[in-house]
Amino acid sequence: MRKIYICVFLVLIGFSSFGQGSKSLIKYLSGTGAEQTVTWDFYCSDGMNSKEWTKIQVPSCWEQQGFGEYNYGHVPLNKRLNEEGHYKYEFNADAAWASKNVQLFFEGVFTDCDVFLNGKAVGNHQGAFYEFQFDVSGFLNYGQKNLLEVKVKKRSDNTSINQAELEADFWNFGGIFRPVYLQVNPKEYIAHVAVDARADGTFLSDVDISGLKNASKIEVTIADFKGKQLSLFSKVLTASGANPVRVSGRALNPAQWSAEFPNRYIATFRLIDKTGKLIHQTSEKIGFRTVEVRAQDGIYVNGTKIKFKGVNAHTFHPDYGRTSSEKFSIETVNLIKDMNMNAVRLSHYPHDKHFMNACDSLGLFVLDELTGWQAPSYDGVVGRKLLRELIKRDVNFPSVLFWDNGNEGGWNRDYDHEFAEQDIQKREVLHPWEAFGKTNTAHYIGYDYLSLQNFANRQIFFPTEFLHGLYDGGHGAGLNDYWEKMWNHPLAAGGFLWVLADEDIKRTDTKQLDGDGNHAPDGIVGPYHEKEGSFYTIKEIWSPVYIEDKYITPAFDGILNIENRYHYTNLAQCKLVYRWVKLPDPGEKNRKIMAGGVPSIKNLAPLERGKMKIPLIADWQKADVLEVEATDPHGRQIYTWTFPVKSPETVSAALLGSKGKAGVIQFTDGDDYQFKNGDLQLNIDKKEGILKSVRNAKGTIPLTNGPLLAANGYTVSSVEHEENAGVHKIIVNYEKGKMTTIWTINPDGLVNLDVKYQPKGGGTFAGIDFSFPEAAMAKVRWMGNGPYHVWKNRLKGVAFNVWEKAYNNTVTGASGFIYPEFKGYHSNLYWAEFDLKDTQRFRVYSKTEDLFLKLFNPEDGPNPENTKLTHSKGDISFLNGIPAIGNKFSGTGSLGPESSNYSFDSNKVVGGYLNINLIFDFNPK
Repeated sequence: MRKIYICVFLVLIGFSSFGQGSKSLIKYLSGTGAEQTVTWDFYCSDGMNSKEWTKIQVPSCWEQQGFGEYNYGHVPLNKRLNEEGHYKYEFNADAAWASKNVQLFFEGVFTDCDVFLNGKAVGNHQGAFYEFQFDVSGFLNYGQKNLLEVKVKKRSDNTSINQAELEADFWNFGGIFRPVYLQVNPKEYIAHVAVDARADGTFLSDVDISGLKNASKIEVTIADFKGKQLSLFSKVLTASGANPVRVSGRALNPAQWSAEFPNRYIATFRLIDKTGKLIHQTSEKIGFRTVEVRAQDGIYVNGTKIKFKGVNAHTFHPDYGRTSSEKFSIETVNLIKDMNMNAVRLSHYPHDKHFMNACDSLGLFVLDELTGWQAPSYDGVVGRKLLRELIKRDVNFPSVLFWDNGNEGGWNRDYDHEFAEQDIQKREVLHPWEAFGKTNTAHYIGYDYLSLQNFANRQIFFPTEFLHGLYDGGHGAGLNDYWEKMWNHPLAAGGFLWVLADEDIKRTDTKQLDGDGNHAPDGIVGPYHEKEGSFYTIKEIWSPVYIEDKYITPAFDGILNIENRYHYTNLAQCKLVYRWVKLPDPGEKNRKIMAGGVPSIKNLAPLERGKMKIPLIADWQKADVLEVEATDPHGRQIYTWTFPVKSPETVSAALLGSKGKAGVIQFTDGDDYQFKNGDLQLNIDKKEGILKSVRNAKGTIPLTNGPLLAANGYTVSSVEHEENAGVHKIIVNYEKGKMTTIWTINPDGLVNLDVKYQPKGGGTFAGIDFSFPEAAMAKVRWMGNGPYHVWKNRLKGVAFNVWEKAYNNTVTGASGFIYPEFKGYHSNLYWAEFDLKDTQRFRVYSKTEDLFLKLFNPEDGPNPENTKLTHSKGDISFLNGIPAIGNKFSGTGSLGPESSNYSFDSNKVVGGYLNINLIFDFNPK
């Protein structure tokens, strides 16, 4: 269904922009986006490739064309070049246009510009992210060549614009970065239309007519995308009538627009003269929906209370900077939707029109933002002008629910009231970061704030920024705790994570990705939309189909608790399937689906809970995993949940029950305890009881120096050797009985390691370490949760399966950008097979439930803030507990229960000890 959406979207763009006859004609002077550009003449005053006339592609950011200077918003203005760009472009103006009205449109120029046509000054504009236009009918040479010149200043002459746009938390990219085009209209034409289409079919429109002379009537038809007419309205014009003209009516039973069902219609406006002749017509894509902000209650869309599952997003591409394209907008919105998000905040400026269209057509609630940055921004004159340009362009997008007046103190309160005065829909205004009006959008709140007892307890709460990402911290880390509080509090209306993508720019001078230290790598995904682990964590936590966590035991009756967390969708409109799956053993490749089908479930209405019945096949306990997959009404995958069926001990017993022919162990009590069994030789230290060396027929396996307690170790009190019926044991006791390890060397070549210990009070991790040279590792294949690593406060978003990944040295969000990362903590280990670069191989099987495997220590990015962690010294570790991770602004101490440290109390643990039970196969088949 996603492809259908996209096709319809593209068709409509063509329909509305390139009409003939009574419709306006669009002639692009630039390209239409980053991937389709036009060459203009260009001169740059300073920086790279400056002080000579050359060529540039338009639209583009001039840094990405090799000009000017790179700078991030946090760099003081007095430390930057103030480069200026001079653009020239020649084009032909059709002779037939002489009887027409011609408007010159710029969709976005960073930041000040002066426009000249054939040597004459047409006008100027200040403010980077706003569409503006000039009437150039009197400046054109019709039937001849025309010279368009645009002089652009990257730094504005207006101090308030620099505060709002250049000192903000994003890259500054100069130039004509959005398309430029001519719109050729009749002399008498519809210049602009503003629409208010309500959920009950009520329709209002303000139609602005330019050159009004012969028109006697405005006619409005509303039709679906297949051309079926829904309604027809008209308004007779009078000579003394006001302009714009109000046209109203009621559509009968329109399909409503929402983020879940983005139903849209085409409203066609026709200007007709007294003889019935069509003078001009234009079309708008609209959606019928009603937005209400009910004080001390919540946000309602079409009478339904909603919660935002949102993200902040910039317009950004590592190759093109701020210049985008229709294709990239669709990709971005689909990426957001694929995380089960329903909302996006346009931080901190209005995005391209094709991005807005994608939000409308694919379904996202939008917060549309007037730029402002952490101090009163935009003076009263320029702010009002840009506010009007913002609303004029975006007023008809049904996805827009709110206007944001600046960001984090960057608002000018003097023109708050003008949003409603300019907006036919009277949408309410937010001050992101502030308790304002009916809402509280406080940023970067700690978990305790979610009690909403912080002196704004009656305002509707939704942080427009929270869990600020940095490298691998934030986003999914901590979200589970936050979301359960947000979901269950009646005055919480969700929130918006910061931010969608790492904004590392591919510099044209160094040819390298540059994230400006730790300023830009804040994303859930990488600069090219590479998916990090938090992508899948968010996808599970924000799944509108919620399946309660469940351990599958032999007593399982096939029942799973389920909840419909959609706002508008009945669960019957989704597709759910189950699969009983046998996973491959070590050395095998293919998994086997034993049975599958559709579970039995009641048609749950939005917010309704129920039970899902999975049929229990005769041999269901022989399966390794139960999978349940959900797909939404449009064919988009919601999530696949996995439930292990067997315990690790059951799996290891089945796999190793027939290891092979038993050998005779040769034992030597020398400087070390030495064991030889055929090709296998094992050395264990006599004083510490730790593994010193392993060899087989292929050579050395460099796993050594373990088990050592990962934190707060104990002193060894005794090391003993025992032998019984050919089975050898090394028993290591530690001070005061706090820890015991037992090595068991079996005649069949398997080596057991059993560890029981009491951590010293708790901490951030617990378990055992081994040393292993990173340079020797080639790949790992394992049965457990994956393929991404996890943190204590980011355990969701992984799936139980047999996974494989080659070694990589990606530092999340900082270098490499190969995902899933190799290094880090992996949950619910059953077995792992390690392939070394010298063709060596060994396997480890776990008999312990909920065991974590650490594959080397993940590295910190530059200036890691609260994402910097302390790890154990081991290279390969087997752990009962792992660290949580913080984010850019918050340490784990303020992020909720899942982020807190462990606390060990022997009286509250079965048997009084933690246990780790492993089996090593150093000579696998």
